[in-house]
Amino acid sequence: MGKKIMFYPGCTLKGVAKNLEDSTVESARVLGYDFIELPGWTCCGAVYGLAQDSVKFTIANVRNLIKAQNYGKEIDDNRLVAVCSMCYNNLRRAHIDVMKNRDKLETLDLFMDEEANYEGNINVLHYLQFLKDDVGFDKIAEKVKKPLKGLKVAPYYGCLLLRPEEIAIDDREDPHILEDLLKILGAEVVDYPLKNECCGSYHTVDKKEIVSERTYKLVSVAKEMGADVIATSCPLCFFNLDKRQEIAKNKHNDFEYMPIVYFTQLMAIAFGLTSQDVLHFDKHYISPEEVLKKWL
Repeated sequence: MGKKIMFYPGCTLKGVAKNLEDSTVESARVLGYDFIELPGWTCCGAVYGLAQDSVKFTIANVRNLIKAQNYGKEIDDNRLVAVCSMCYNNLRRAHIDVMKNRDKLETLDLFMDEEANYEGNINVLHYLQFLKDDVGFDKIAEKVKKPLKGLKVAPYYGCLLLRPEEIAIDDREDPHILEDLLKILGAEVVDYPLKNECCGSYHTVDKKEIVSERTYKLVSVAKEMGADVIATSCPLCFFNLDKRQEIAKNKHNDFEYMPIVYFTQLMAIAFGLTSQDVLHFDKHYISPEEVLKKWL
């Protein structure tokens, strides 16, 4: 049995992003960690509230942090890991916000009278940070059974792992943490200049045509750079880059489909975890199975 670490899945991983959840949890298990789902977690809100004079947008995330605080004492570990970019962004920003604005924290503590006060001791981490700083890339390299040699991958961060600066997991303009991991897995990382550009975000709900143009550009440039797949960590980025290829193809005759994958799926494959119970390729609009068949 591995070391217990608190894991915040978030809503999307329980449905359309089951491929992200299971490949994360199973890859962590190979590395010697049991990701324990945070008891009683609630939705992070998806989009962080921008109103500086309002505390209501912070309630749900601080309540999640309090739950992590309580459970962390049980397992004697204060780390809370999220792999969804949106969840990480919201949880980390909430922690920083109330630590900087103690009057806001005091208001929240008074409002949530059934919970313990938040002590500010939870270390919110994205899975990539956990892999680099807590596990170590050297240990990850030792677990690789099927190096992804020959697979050309375009790393895609999107917005929420790098913005705002205070929560960025790497340099905002030239991040490399994802590239470093992919290289450890044996993949060939292409120089992808759009890796930190926006996918269109929630405009996909009512402005599908606009988002499909973003998809057209992001995928086409990755193709031009020689990539076989684009790897991401964000379920919304995944959806926009994967599903919106359908509209992009209808609008642009020259457009070529490209599979979108989660970096955790590539890590699972490199670790020898090739079961569809882990990879869930049925969750993809553009199946990556043909591109990845060499390693499956």
